[in-house]
Amino acid sequence: MPDELLSPSIETAELTWQDGVPESTRFGDVYFNREDGLAESRYVFLRPNRLSERFTSVPAGGSFVVAESGFGTGLNFLATWQAWREHATNQSATLHFVSVERFPLQRDDLVRALALWPELAPLAAELADKYPPMTRGAHRILLDGGRVRLTLYLGDVCEAWQALQFKADAWFLDGFSPACNPDMWQDQALAMISAHSKPGATLATFTSVSRVRRALENAGFTMNISPGFGRKRDMLAGSLPAEIPSDQDQPANSVAIIGAGIAGCLLARNLAERGLPVTLIDSAKGPGAGASGNLQGATYVKLGVEFNDQTELALTALCFTQRFYNRFRDQYWHPTGLLQLAWSEQEQDRQRRFLNRNAYPADVFYPVDQHQAEQLTGVPTQTGGLWFPGSGWLEPAKLCAELAAHPLIRQQFQTDVQQLQRLTHAWAIKPATGPEIVADRVVICAGHLTPSLLPVSGRFRLKKIRGQVTHLESQSLTSPRSVICGPRYLNPAQDGVAVVGATFDLRDDNPDPTVASHEQNLQELTDLLPGILEDTEGLEESVEGRVSFRCATHDYQPVADELCDSEGQVSPDLFMFTGLGSKGLTYAPLLAEYLADKLSNQPQCLPSNLMRRLASRRLHQVEKPE
Repeated sequence: MPDELLSPSIETAELTWQDGVPESTRFGDVYFNREDGLAESRYVFLRPNRLSERFTSVPAGGSFVVAESGFGTGLNFLATWQAWREHATNQSATLHFVSVERFPLQRDDLVRALALWPELAPLAAELADKYPPMTRGAHRILLDGGRVRLTLYLGDVCEAWQALQFKADAWFLDGFSPACNPDMWQDQALAMISAHSKPGATLATFTSVSRVRRALENAGFTMNISPGFGRKRDMLAGSLPAEIPSDQDQPANSVAIIGAGIAGCLLARNLAERGLPVTLIDSAKGPGAGASGNLQGATYVKLGVEFNDQTELALTALCFTQRFYNRFRDQYWHPTGLLQLAWSEQEQDRQRRFLNRNAYPADVFYPVDQHQAEQLTGVPTQTGGLWFPGSGWLEPAKLCAELAAHPLIRQQFQTDVQQLQRLTHAWAIKPATGPEIVADRVVICAGHLTPSLLPVSGRFRLKKIRGQVTHLESQSLTSPRSVICGPRYLNPAQDGVAVVGATFDLRDDNPDPTVASHEQNLQELTDLLPGILEDTEGLEESVEGRVSFRCATHDYQPVADELCDSEGQVSPDLFMFTGLGSKGLTYAPLLAEYLADKLSNQPQCLPSNLMRRLASRRLHQVEKPE
């Protein structure tokens, strides 16, 4: 697929195979040594970087960062992961592996290549299971229960180093040889390595080309030539001067999170699993009491016709969420697939334009006609649409309770926060009753209540939106096998109840379900799927439901960032995580991962263009002069 073809798909590697070893037809070079690629990885990359020795000294709650140019088959990554398992003694320590690949292998080719090493089989199987769709940009992949975090950037190497924020402890300069693939070894890419390195960072590469050595020396590395692997005569290794780390490099010792909905619970669990103690605060009696308290919720995004930053964020969140929730499969996560129905002439036209202007891999979604839609969902439809095979629905309240149950999470419920006060190096959280809570850093995840807690001046462009869902007993409808979305969504029945919703009421503060809102939901459902209900006569007066209030921003994009005041000044160690609107179940896992990266001072999972979409400074209402 040439570069000029449509985003966001990326061209994959074209391979030939000789004696089970893959070779790139584009570059005319092998991916690893024909005799023993795993031994080569250990000799060329792990040994000179002293990884086994250094892994043993990573403290609880700490991290070690390896960066690589040229992911290829993932062999170097698996060798590093295996060494981490053997030598990293602290279970709450995290291995980050940041890698880039311009022409990624398709999943089947990756599996075939890695099958050469049975000792890596369990790791290779987990990598293959979580291998991302072939779309451009950054993919964060959680492995080994979160002990290993792979950030795989699919795209150009210079583009990756410009977009990603991380500091490496060790570097693997891999990829095809400079003679075969000069773009990988251009001076610009090599110069950026130093900027992404911690003091004392080490480096190793299979090549000994003098131009590469000089570029790395110009970047500040002390380089040495040593014997190469196998038939290769020489290779290079090097290091940067070491410095005493500053206090700014240290993660927080404690974090308080205000709000125990899906966003707050995901963030709390993420931090706790990295070894950070968390206090989770909410005025309710337990987690998942607000908008996250619905019986069911769909993991759904509407990808834009234009592939811009907003669409990329939605796509990245969707793909990450599908991988993340799989740990709760058959408990609280039900990946039934999801049909985005082309339910009106306007939506049919939008989907036509969308398909004409974009190329997505089929494991993200693919178009289906009416017959296929009916086969997949098990109910009659008027049209086809877009089928998302990895999507489904969630039981959010139950998941919130599961996430909040961790030894490092202190649950502080029935606590009504009244004020935040900045101390010298911490924050004091003052509740209406009881002692104040002190934490190094605070994250406000309080949905539409967030503005009342912000200790800065100015007006924030956040809005409260009422949403009512309707509970339908399974005998009152033909329940679909999958989620169906249009102007309303319908989930498959669970425990005798299917959820339909939700209304979008901008200027309605009524916290109680109303007959009028049930009527809206039922009318939209029957317009979407005529005949889905057995009998609609008076149904709106007999059904039950639930009301919750979403929080949305002026541009309907979420916020996950340090708090800025109206003058653009950052409030130290105070963060906002809100504005997820009706897509919270889809956006929250990725944004919790991103905020946990920031709070723990670890490599950030999002590229710079998507970070800007989440900035808090954009929320300030600019006052017009009179």
